[in-house]
Amino acid sequence: MPHTPLTPDSDIGVLIQRLGYGGLIPFVVLALLLWIVTPEAHPYVALALSGYAATITSFLGGIHWGIGLRHNAPQRTFHMVWGVVPSLVSWVAVIMPAYAGLPVFGLLLIACYLVDRKTWPEAGLREWMTMRFRLTVVSTLACLLGAGAT
Repeated sequence: MPHTPLTPDSDIGVLIQRLGYGGLIPFVVLALLLWIVTPEAHPYVALALSGYAATITSFLGGIHWGIGLRHNAPQRTFHMVWGVVPSLVSWVAVIMPAYAGLPVFGLLLIACYLVDRKTWPEAGLREWMTMRFRLTVVSTLACLLGAGAT
């Protein structure tokens, strides 16, 4: 079976972009809902946004494990160590009150992007950085907007 390159314009690249941008829907919807739901529903929506942010930031760390597990991985040790950091920070942030935890998630999303900006090109993922930046901007703003509603 021939190897299909993983580029944004390949068939799988289009799927990856749809999934990535689709993953912003819970961020945006939940952040907006925090501004309009009843006081009784507010804690549940805040928890849903925090839980989703924790899931996504943990996923971002997992990408580094995927990079680090490759046979010829550059900076293997860094990828493996960094890969657990988002999960650990998320674990703490998700149990914080939303007014404090959601800004932590916003900062963590930015930190993940900055690390990815330095490491993904060397791992052969440079062409994904535009999408990665856009996802970071929207998800970070959603966390901060959500925090503002708490």
